[in-house]
Amino acid sequence: MRVFRMAAVIVLLTGPAYAQMQTPNINLIPELTSKTPEEKEQEAAQQKAYKDSLRKIPDAKAPSDPWGSVRSTDTPKTPAPAKPRTKTGSTAN
Repeated sequence: MRVFRMAAVIVLLTGPAYAQMQTPNINLIPELTSKTPEEKEQEAAQQKAYKDSLRKIPDAKAPSDPWGSVRSTDTPKTPAPAKPRTKTGSTAN
C-alpha cells in the first residue's frame, strides 16, 4: 500500500512539470485571406444598414408607474428601519 501512495505522489508531482515542457509550434490562427472588393462592398453595405437600423430605434421613455395615481404623495419612500437584532438572532423587546 505504501508503494501505491508513493507512486501516486510521484505522478501528482510530475504532472505540473510535464505541463511546462515545450509543445510543438502549432499556429492556431491560419493566415487571413484578404477580402475581394465585392466582399468589402457587401460588408460596408451591411454595416450601413446596421447603423441605419440603430437610428430607427426610438429613445427610451421615462419609466411608467401604473400605481402612481393610486399612491398618496405623503407616504415615505423608504421603509422604517428594522429593530436591531441581538447576538442570538432574536429582536430586542
